[in-house]
Amino acid sequence: MLEHLFQPIKIGKFEIKNRVKYAACSVSNFNNLDGTVSERELARMRVISKTGCGIITNQGAYPDRKGEGKGYRRQLAIYDDKFIPGLKKIADMIHAENAIAIQQILHAGRYGGIDIGYAIQPSAVPQRLRHYRPVKEMSKEDIKRVIRDHAEAAGRAIEAGFDGVEITAFQGYILANFLSPFTNKRTDEYGGDVENRCRFMVETIDAIRDKIGEDKLLSVRLNGTELLDDVGGSTEEECIEYMKIAEKAGVDIISIVVGWHESTRGALGRDLPTTQWLYLAENAKKHLKVPIAFGPRFGDPKLADKAIQDGIIDLWEICRPALADPEIIQKAKAGRFEDIKPCLGGLMCLSTMFHDLPYICTVNPRLGHEVEPEYEIRPVTRKKRIAVIGGGVAGLECAMAAAKRGHEVVLFEKEDRLGGQLIPASKEVGGGEVFLKLIRYYETQLKKLGVEIRLNTEVNAKIIAQEGFDAAVIATGARLDRVYDFDSLNTPIFTAIEVLKDQVETGEKVIVISGERAGLVAAEYLATKGKEVTIVEEGKKVARDVIPTFKWRHKAWLREFKINVLTESRIKKVENGIAFVETPKGLMEMKVDSIVIGGPRKPVNELWNALEFVVDEKYLIGDAVLPRNTAYAIHEGYKLGVRI
Repeated sequence: MLEHLFQPIKIGKFEIKNRVKYAACSVSNFNNLDGTVSERELARMRVISKTGCGIITNQGAYPDRKGEGKGYRRQLAIYDDKFIPGLKKIADMIHAENAIAIQQILHAGRYGGIDIGYAIQPSAVPQRLRHYRPVKEMSKEDIKRVIRDHAEAAGRAIEAGFDGVEITAFQGYILANFLSPFTNKRTDEYGGDVENRCRFMVETIDAIRDKIGEDKLLSVRLNGTELLDDVGGSTEEECIEYMKIAEKAGVDIISIVVGWHESTRGALGRDLPTTQWLYLAENAKKHLKVPIAFGPRFGDPKLADKAIQDGIIDLWEICRPALADPEIIQKAKAGRFEDIKPCLGGLMCLSTMFHDLPYICTVNPRLGHEVEPEYEIRPVTRKKRIAVIGGGVAGLECAMAAAKRGHEVVLFEKEDRLGGQLIPASKEVGGGEVFLKLIRYYETQLKKLGVEIRLNTEVNAKIIAQEGFDAAVIATGARLDRVYDFDSLNTPIFTAIEVLKDQVETGEKVIVISGERAGLVAAEYLATKGKEVTIVEEGKKVARDVIPTFKWRHKAWLREFKINVLTESRIKKVENGIAFVETPKGLMEMKVDSIVIGGPRKPVNELWNALEFVVDEKYLIGDAVLPRNTAYAIHEGYKLGVRI
């Protein structure tokens, strides 16, 4: 199985053990503020080095002393020889696992200058995103200096022991700024037609090659599509021309990526099919002989194997799926697909990174905490009998971690299946089925670990007392109540959970109260069934409890499905199928067949008091503490499971 993915490949003088390239995978923000490698980063890279990938790309380091290229507070630096010892530790780790080590050079260009208050790019095209710095147009001397910085940085990477370097001509960073007509309005030899816009990239490639020699690897990451049609960005045909020019300039690998940070269309979220962008690689392959690495939104090892077999790609470039499960490659090679923890595609990793925080993974609580022993799964010193009450993600993660350590775990769930709020969440119109994959993962692991699961069982103090549990974990989640402050006559009122579980019939005209996530998902689900949906939200905005990287998607769906949204509004009363809604513009009347309560969610934690003086240890986790997102639930479940 997967015989093509695990075939060796020769690139340049290097024999690579398989067709998997670990992408630089964003900036972790784990490093020291001065750009040196931290112990936290070294611990993360130790895990990455053991993923089993044939090529491992270290995260991007900025190459200039001024910091114009620095895009993130804790980004690695490579502008001075003092950074070589730390980078050498990473190269040595990668080589110890028989993998090829590549150092990425990342000059953030338009998105840089985080410490100095301005950014540089070819032309003074204003920022579209407010949190980036004002831009300065580069002079020709600036251009020469940045090219020189790249070459010297590449030399340092080789001195640190890396087998090659990668430059970042994608996603709005400096080389992409020259390539794209959106940000390159120059009229000199560095602007205008495709050849001139590629001049900066070609000169950078030439300078790096002169520095590192012909026997080292040189990779370039290029957009297959910029997703900037609305502002005059590059066409997909132009993107292929950039690749052809890079190939002619002498690169060894072309890595295809998708989108810019300021694209108005998403590129990597679960709302897109996993093969969404594969056609970009297929089109490029028709024009190129250089090996192509591809991975955007392409997280399935079986599909990657097929793409290699079909000659569409040469290397599977993996990123977020390996953050979610660092053992994905070993598990895939062994045929243990049911043991792979799925990436949910919610992009929590980007949400934190874009706020200059260390990135985290919703489903992998250990990411970024590899250096901390208290996050490790360690055998128990005293085996306990533990009741985990609630089969949502907090309870499932806690039960799994505790059982791995050797505790005897009994998991109680009052419904007839595990999953809790992931079950209604799976009705999210774009990619919600991934939540069911996560449930199946937990079911598989708990079965293998021998966890006793009792469905259709509502726990009370008597059960806990009679069965002699040493500890009780209350992971009972949150609920939506049919609570409202208006009069309603003969108009049915449901909850978003009931709607998403297909337990009720709403009629054709529906008002959803609350623009929180549960309300949004229910409204979108109903709209796809042809219902006429209005959201009534008391606050100024909807999606308050949605993470930043998915907030825009819900707002796009509201437009796409023509869902009417009334903010700063509330229902005053409902009479004879007419809802009277107070809005900033006055009282509105609208026909309604049913009303759906979409928020706020409330914690279910009555057992906390009921178990007082019943059990030696009791704990409260997840939404039972306070309704939040999936990441909090999983992380709290794990952190309790590893220490209880």
